[in-house]
Amino acid sequence: MIDRRAALGLLGGAGAALSGCGRSDGVTRLTFWAMGAEGTSVQTMMPAFEAANPGIKVEVQPLPWTSAHQKLLTAYAGNSMPDLSQIGNTWVAELSAIGALSPTPAFAADLAQDQFPAVLETNAIDGRSVATPWYVDTRLIFYRTDLLARAGYDAMPTTWETWKASMHAVKRVAGSGNYAILLPVNEFEQLLTFGLQGDEALLRDDATRGNFSSPSFQAVLGFYKSLFDEGLAPLASSTQISNVWTEFARGYFSFYFSGPWTIGDMKSRLPPAIQPHWTTAGVPGPTGPGASAPGGSSLAVFRSSPNQEAAWKLVRFLSDPKIQAEFNVLTGDLPARPSAWAAPRVADDPYVAAFKGQLARAKAVPKVPEWERIVTEMQIVAERMVRGEFTVAAAGAEIDRRADRLLEKRRWMIEHGRAA
Repeated sequence: MIDRRAALGLLGGAGAALSGCGRSDGVTRLTFWAMGAEGTSVQTMMPAFEAANPGIKVEVQPLPWTSAHQKLLTAYAGNSMPDLSQIGNTWVAELSAIGALSPTPAFAADLAQDQFPAVLETNAIDGRSVATPWYVDTRLIFYRTDLLARAGYDAMPTTWETWKASMHAVKRVAGSGNYAILLPVNEFEQLLTFGLQGDEALLRDDATRGNFSSPSFQAVLGFYKSLFDEGLAPLASSTQISNVWTEFARGYFSFYFSGPWTIGDMKSRLPPAIQPHWTTAGVPGPTGPGASAPGGSSLAVFRSSPNQEAAWKLVRFLSDPKIQAEFNVLTGDLPARPSAWAAPRVADDPYVAAFKGQLARAKAVPKVPEWERIVTEMQIVAERMVRGEFTVAAAGAEIDRRADRLLEKRRWMIEHGRAA
């Protein structure tokens, strides 16, 4: 395992954080950090857990997503970690690399039989689970059914070729000044989704070097660039779109990448006249329905916790399909366990159905601590490419160069037998 100081030198950020005080009244007090809306909603479920587990009390500390990642690293540096926390799936590799995560106990084998495989894979390091999926999401396509029908299509195309043809047709019927799809040039998620549909890995050589010059990713960059070159996507960042819902309603774009959180926004923000004319569908791929990245949040118990047994009881409680169905009612989050999708609110929502199929096709992203920085660099280069500064081949080579630089320490660690 990497020592604490070396790990923090790699990851950056140190300081102090608050932690609960020990008590000797025979009650086990768990500190549970949770983010965003989940941090508020999960508190309402704690009385049921505490009633079922006398002698355990849970203090939920809600955190904003914007500061949660750094706060966890700061708490690790200051020896003040909570007992358990909600974490983003893309944080698993980083927190595992510094030795913060407690491997899941035997009961996790039962949970593994009822999980989406790609989501489960994001929580495993070297074949062993170190976090437990809590809720899931992925990105797929929200689209205007009326404009697609006017363009001559009665269903969402499933291949890149047919999808692009439909985009040209949609742009014609949408009218002058409008486009087919929104691909904000400052967001990496859309390009990453296309990248996962290729048949070659995004990193090579034991995930120590970029593989963005591969024929597979070159095809992805070519397809992505063509959507701008052919006038199907506006050359704009998300900050240049004043109101996504207004623009979607007026037909400025008809295809929109997003996740399950957008269902509620569509229902509440689109005008009544547009409500019957939108739905969700899986992402097209090169030759058929394509992959996407598994998202959502997981539950992690930390090695530093003196309350391992109690913390894992809470994880198991929150992983119960009935509890996950209740949590869906509270938050709209999609359950991590497929068996919980039989709950009426999930099963009866026509906009949710496509997510189950998309999650079944999801592919885990590379599990290296540097991944979020790599995809940020990927998108910076991709934006320069669509603005004409790079050819497709040059863009792939430049992303590789930047990824290799970010992975330099990982290569050194593996070469010297010190990789986590």
